[in-house]
Amino acid sequence: MMRGKMSFWCWLLGWTIATALAGAPAWAQQKNGFDLSQALIPASQILHGGPPRDGIPAIDQPRFADPEDARLWRDEDLMLTLDREGRSVAYPIGILNWHEIVNHRHGGSGVLITFCPLCGTGIAFDPVVDGRYLTFGVSGLLYNSDLLMYDRQTESLWSQIEGRAVAGPLAGTHLERLPVRHERWRDWQQRVGDRGRVLSTDTGYHRNYRRSPYGDYDHSERVFFPVSHTSRKYHPKTWVLGWEHNGEAKAWPFPELAKHGDTLRDRVGGRPVVVHYDAGVPDATLTTETGEPIAAIRAFWFAWYTFHPDTDIFEVP
Repeated sequence: MMRGKMSFWCWLLGWTIATALAGAPAWAQQKNGFDLSQALIPASQILHGGPPRDGIPAIDQPRFADPEDARLWRDEDLMLTLDREGRSVAYPIGILNWHEIVNHRHGGSGVLITFCPLCGTGIAFDPVVDGRYLTFGVSGLLYNSDLLMYDRQTESLWSQIEGRAVAGPLAGTHLERLPVRHERWRDWQQRVGDRGRVLSTDTGYHRNYRRSPYGDYDHSERVFFPVSHTSRKYHPKTWVLGWEHNGEAKAWPFPELAKHGDTLRDRVGGRPVVVHYDAGVPDATLTTETGEPIAAIRAFWFAWYTFHPDTDIFEVP
C-alpha cells in the first residue's frame, strides 16, 4: 500500500481506523451488514478494512493449469501449496494478495484457501461443518488486523487465524485446519513433478498479479490497524511458525531457527513435534515424530503474538 509518498490506500486505511475508533453506537451492532450483537469478541475491535463486503472478490470458480502452461511465474515467486490425495496444488501468493479466499470444491469434498496479506497468514481449512459444505467471502472487516471472512450460508463471521466463527449463527464453531507449505515456484515444481496443478490467472478479474497492492508492507515496521497485544521482542514482520496444542502456544521465530539449523525436535502441550526449517524460502513446517504433517501457521510475529500473548518462544541459548 505504500510506495514512496502516502498513497490513496494509506489515506483510506487511516480514515477507516479513525472512523471505527470513533464508533457510533449503531456500529457496535452491525458493520458491512453483519450482525455483531452477540459477537464473541468485542464489537468495537472489529474494524472496517476499507473495502466493502466482497470488495475483495473471493475466487469461487477456480481454474487450474499445468505448471508448464503457467508462464507468469518466476522461479523465486512464492506459492501456498497443499498436498492432498496424491496430488499437489499451488496457489500463487501473487493471486492470493488480490483475492484472499479461494473456494476450491472437487467432488464431494473441497478446501478453503485463505490468505491475509496484513498478517502474512496463508491457511487452508476443511470447509465442511456438521456435514454442510460452506463457501466463504471477504467481509471487508478485520479483527486484530486479520481477515474476517464470512460464510455465505449463515453469514457468520470467522477469524482466519483462530479458525473460529466469532459472530453469527455459527459463533463458537471451529474449522479444521489443513497443513500447507510456502514454496518457491521452481522448488515446488521440482518436488511434485507431474503431480502438480497451479491456480490459473484466469480468475474472471483483471488484476496485475505480478504487482502486490501492499508495496513494501512485508518489510515495514508499520502495522496499519490496532491490535490487542504488542511485543517489540522481534521486528513486527519477522516470520514465525506458530502452533497451539492442549492450551499451550509456541512460536519458532525464523531468525532463531536459522541459528539452530534445519531440524528441531520440540514439545508443545505435551506432544513431541519436529520443526523443519527451509532458509531458502524462508519457511518452516511442523510434523509428528513419524513425519505426519501438522497444520501450523506461518505468520508475522505481531500477528501470532496478538492472538497468543502468552506464547512460548523458541530461542537459541
